Amino acid sequence: AGTVEAVGKNVTQFKPGDEVFGGRGGAFAEYVCPRASRAVALKPANITFEQAASVNIAGITALQALRDKGNVQPGQKVLINGASGGVGTFAVQIAKSFGAEVTGVCSTRNIDLVRSLGADHVIDYTKEDFAKGAERYDVILDNVPNHSLSECRRILNPNGKYVMIGGGGPNDSRWIGPFGRVINTMLLSPFVSQKMGMMMADANQKDLTVLGDMMQSGKVKPVIDRTYKLSEVPAAIAYVEQGHARGKVVITVE
Repeated sequence: AGTVEAVGKNVTQFKPGDEVFGGRGGAFAEYVCPRASRAVALKPANITFEQAASVNIAGITALQALRDKGNVQPGQKVLINGASGGVGTFAVQIAKSFGAEVTGVCSTRNIDLVRSLGADHVIDYTKEDFAKGAERYDVILDNVPNHSLSECRRILNPNGKYVMIGGGGPNDSRWIGPFGRVINTMLLSPFVSQKMGMMMADANQKDLTVLGDMMQSGKVKPVIDRTYKLSEVPAAIAYVEQGHARGKVVITVE
């Protein structure tokens, strides 16, 4: 996220001085040069640059997973495993904006955070295994694949949808690691009534604008765990790799 310094001669939708957000590779930099038609949108006035910078991949992943893969409808029961993470914090809010009944799975220290984002129910995974519960869900968004596909299918309604973010999980193949779970998901889906799929986000201007509108209206508010200076990128990466960030970690350029 930042301020437009210059635009190409054929660019009409942006001008120097515009506050924008979006993403592309190489974003740990003072300047980037994206295509105007791709993943760039005007930043809502009611959010900070730090908040806007956190949206691109995590927000789009949550939006597309719930809307396109999960086809979440009002009144449906949605379980979000990893509800306090980068994608999860967006997913809880987006699912609620779709009118879903949301259950978030997180650790004890994140219960209040997940509730504050709008979750109707919160499961503390340090005290309860959601996969062994009696509840059945229409959509499972699995940000932390720490349960087998069969365990997740057990708590999914007969025509429910399971959406995996990333890969990995128990019983990973010795030879192909997390790709084994991805392959199993793809192979299983055609043979069961439940839809089993994985999510690969497509960063695009249209969905950034959708998220911008959600933030402008107050339906979605990015959650920032920590900010680091550009000179502290190694420390930021090390913190994220611990796997316990609450929301997003952002790099600031001064």
